[in-house]
Amino acid sequence: MSDIPETWLIRLSVKKEDLARKVGRRIVQLRERKGWSQSEFARACMKDRQTIERIESGRTNPTIYTLYEIATVLEEPVSELLKVK
Repeated sequence: MSDIPETWLIRLSVKKEDLARKVGRRIVQLRERKGWSQSEFARACMKDRQTIERIESGRTNPTIYTLYEIATVLEEPVSELLKVK
């Protein structure tokens, strides 16, 4: 018998791809709240627009450092990027 609470096991059942898409959508929400285009945001993050597009669409799994960079540009804590439904 595991000591891991059952509710944690349920939460951990989210697929990596689904989580990447949800985080990407959250980044889009926060970026649009600032009124930035994807290109403007990419420049502010010092990333190319295609990289930002892949992150926002959930087609790539960004590193924690990349999430930190994005959160810093958005002036939000990293935890805000992870507030997904």
